[in-house]
Amino acid sequence: MGEQTSSPEENLIFNGIDGATGSYLLPEMTPAEVASIAKGERFDRDHLFDLKLRLRQATETRRRIKEGFDAQLLSEAGWGVIFAYQDQDKIPALKNALAELLNLRKQQAGERYQEYTGPDAYRPGESKSSFLGRHGVGPGPADPDRVPYYILIVADPESIPYTFQYQLDVQYAVGRIYFESLEEYAQYAQSIVRVETEPIALPPKAVFFGVENPDDRATQLSANLLVQPLADLFAADRPHSGWEIQSIRGEGATKAALSECIMAHDSPALIFSASHGMGFPNADPRQLPHQGALLCQDWPGPTAWSGPIPEEHYYSADDIASDAHLLGKLSFHFACYGAGTPQMDDFTHQYFREPALIAPHAFVAHLPQRLLSHPKGGMLAVVGHVERAWGFSFNWREAGSQLAVFESTLKRLMAGQPVGLAMEYFNERYAELSTMLTEELQGAQFGKQINVYELASAWTANNDARSYVVIGDPAVRLRVTAQINVPGETTAEAALMP
Repeated sequence: MGEQTSSPEENLIFNGIDGATGSYLLPEMTPAEVASIAKGERFDRDHLFDLKLRLRQATETRRRIKEGFDAQLLSEAGWGVIFAYQDQDKIPALKNALAELLNLRKQQAGERYQEYTGPDAYRPGESKSSFLGRHGVGPGPADPDRVPYYILIVADPESIPYTFQYQLDVQYAVGRIYFESLEEYAQYAQSIVRVETEPIALPPKAVFFGVENPDDRATQLSANLLVQPLADLFAADRPHSGWEIQSIRGEGATKAALSECIMAHDSPALIFSASHGMGFPNADPRQLPHQGALLCQDWPGPTAWSGPIPEEHYYSADDIASDAHLLGKLSFHFACYGAGTPQMDDFTHQYFREPALIAPHAFVAHLPQRLLSHPKGGMLAVVGHVERAWGFSFNWREAGSQLAVFESTLKRLMAGQPVGLAMEYFNERYAELSTMLTEELQGAQFGKQINVYELASAWTANNDARSYVVIGDPAVRLRVTAQINVPGETTAEAALMP
């Protein structure tokens, strides 16, 4: 097949630092090397059909839910919880721990409330299409009279895989929770109920936190082309939105500063951070507790530093103090493994054609678990990556910085819309990129001349868009003392759930 290269010819860089060695999780690669990996991509036929359908819906109507239903009202959109069939012996205790949240959602969703347990639960190895088919749903927009639009998965990612979550999230608003103890489940449930039933409203303040480590192209890229432009956009919109915007980047983006942003009593309601995520080798004692922790400005960069990364350089679950003020907040982390880690490394699987075991089992990152289940009251949700974060996803070829997806999602969050609904922009991007990438790869198989830089960029952007997940209930929403209106959308005040 023919191949072309075009500027820029610089190597592609990747986010993520190996905490055991201090080196990058992945080395720089040429566009041709990444393109060769992309050529090995395999797409599930049913999932690809759903992606193309989702793209058509986005182009025509921008709706994932059946016409006539308001996605902001649980009484219309519905809410459901999926348990794993293999957890049958645990489900009664889990439901008891989550009782306050489940009762609230049942009251709000009414007849469109569903619990998937027993024979209706997720079955081992089941795909999205198989699960929905058992419940009378085929391809197309979500029909809340059959399966609710908002879906909370309550299971570890071994019992209900991340791939199922990715697939379901194309058409539905999906979140996941998994904690180590029943007490943590109860604490999260109680936090959500407090926020939605008590007069709790946070000041409308957001912080954009951009680490920019010395001699590190990955964080320099995210700080200058993602974090700062977003902060500038929302700061300029303050007269309309009423939101106070704070930008912390470069030398100021230390671990101490991030701790203040997250835990202080007067800290922001919304935190957006971009940094390296910490990764550790399989069986490393720090992998389970610290994978996905946020590497801060304290790390002096790859030139000045060699050897293992000390805990003083990154922000992990261990740094959340017992007196932290987290209730009602929401955090968005652009960082490798910030939401979780699969057992097998999909990237090296495609590159070396053999599965690479990167963890003893798939798991949810401990940092979001701690943020959500804090005994004094936890955050509403954390948005982050499963697997790697791909820096080139927001720097599209010659077009430069592309912020529309991030801007639209954050604007919806600030407007008080449910986090699962706000994330539909990322799902639309995933559908568009997957469709485009598949067509490009199919063309290459039949001799079409390809541009390796464009193929490499499309492949990394597709992987990035797929890997964003919500840890938490997808129906939660920020509640602040003032909120913006999104043109053409129901206002937050009018859509507040009872």
